[in-house]
Amino acid sequence: MEQTFPGGRVMVVVGDITRQNVDALVNAANSSLLGGGGVDGAIHRAGGPAILEACREIRRTQYPQGLPTGEAVITTAGNLPARYVIHTVGPIYGRSGGRDADMLAACYQNSLRLAETHSLRSIAFPAISTGVFGYPQDEAAKVSSRAIAEFLATNQTLAEVRLVFFKSSDGDIFHEHNELEKK
Repeated sequence: MEQTFPGGRVMVVVGDITRQNVDALVNAANSSLLGGGGVDGAIHRAGGPAILEACREIRRTQYPQGLPTGEAVITTAGNLPARYVIHTVGPIYGRSGGRDADMLAACYQNSLRLAETHSLRSIAFPAISTGVFGYPQDEAAKVSSRAIAEFLATNQTLAEVRLVFFKSSDGDIFHEHNELEKK
């Protein structure tokens, strides 16, 4: 399954995010930045020790208490086909005092801003917070697609925003609930 949305800059694919040949992969990280399960663990395993070392340096110099929810930082991609990894921490659904949507949107917006700052042309996102963080996929599709559309409306640097889903059924949920086609 692959779908490109109007304007041709947003693409939905089903596959392994660690195999995406883009300028930057987005890691759905935990605040420790030291690896974990799901996408986070897969990116750290596939990218090798260079990513962990870069994350340790960010913890030492910028975020000693951990990366706050909604923020994003950039590191090397190590052994991955991408040039960089952008790490962002999504909200744990229901624990943000009613600010879940704002915090999830911030993950996408701040990651896209980092890509723009580094003059990147392509970026690949996983479905942030929809795994163990429990964000409902239909709601996440609306929030993420709206955040991406708003960013792309004022940015010409990024040529491709790839949304990578591990399973076809997850991609189908995004197709049904996204707001990209409405912009």
